[in-house]
Amino acid sequence: MVLHCTSYGVGAIAQKVGGGVESSILMHKKDYHMAPAQEMRQKSEEGIWDTIKVIIQALLIAFFVRTFLYQPFNIPSASMYPTLKVGDYLFVSKLSYGYSKYSFNFSFGGFGTTWITCCPIDFPGRVVLADTPKRGDVAVFKLPTNTEIDYIKRVIGLPGDRIQMRDGVLFINGEAVKKERIEDYVDNEVLGEGGGHPIQQYLETLPNGVTYRVLDEMPNGSADNTIEYVVPPEHYFMMGDNRDNSEDSRFLDAVGYVPIENYVGRADIIFFSISRGTTLWEVWKWPFEIRWGRFLNLL
Repeated sequence: MVLHCTSYGVGAIAQKVGGGVESSILMHKKDYHMAPAQEMRQKSEEGIWDTIKVIIQALLIAFFVRTFLYQPFNIPSASMYPTLKVGDYLFVSKLSYGYSKYSFNFSFGGFGTTWITCCPIDFPGRVVLADTPKRGDVAVFKLPTNTEIDYIKRVIGLPGDRIQMRDGVLFINGEAVKKERIEDYVDNEVLGEGGGHPIQQYLETLPNGVTYRVLDEMPNGSADNTIEYVVPPEHYFMMGDNRDNSEDSRFLDAVGYVPIENYVGRADIIFFSISRGTTLWEVWKWPFEIRWGRFLNLL
């Protein structure tokens, strides 16, 4: 019995030990197969997190550049033809005139609505590298009668200047601005009635030597003869290059004189341009509709 018991015990012990060895081997095999899967899952999670970090960093850089350095704008109207066309996309330098309370307004939206607005800071005048607009600059500003709207025009009158239009000729402080007739302007992108017809075009030279082209579609138009405007202190007189199709400082109730603090920045360069009637997201039309010759045009 002793032997039997001993034999039984040894057998039981052997069976038990053998079962443990077998389980240990199975567990090691399972761990061996699970290790690569866990490693792949860990690498996948690290890859996703790295991607998220890159996106966040890119958004922060874009936010910094847009807020403090350059802000992109697109041209929706013909008021600055022939200098700027509908479908032009340009960078506006915020450093040119320093910063005002309108420099840090950041908004994001789509489909004609604004979803997010951020960072309005209310303070008078301009600060940090503050400078004044120069005569002839093409500048973006907040419409004085509705600061939710951005306008882009050319700086014509400085504080204290006397500005007047006489028979389509611009006068600054009683002196006629040089206006030279050049070839007609033809916009072949306009379809239908009135499209492609020639418009009188002139080369205008301001007293400081800045030269640019202007259009005069309607001789003796409604704003070709005006009163004499006297620009108030710390204000500017803005006009569009398409003189008969521009709502600008000549219309005091609609635009009027622009305060220095309303300026967003100076338009510096066209970085992209696509023909009117084509939206930016219609990428399949780009090879045929992009205005390649307008890329990187300085203003």
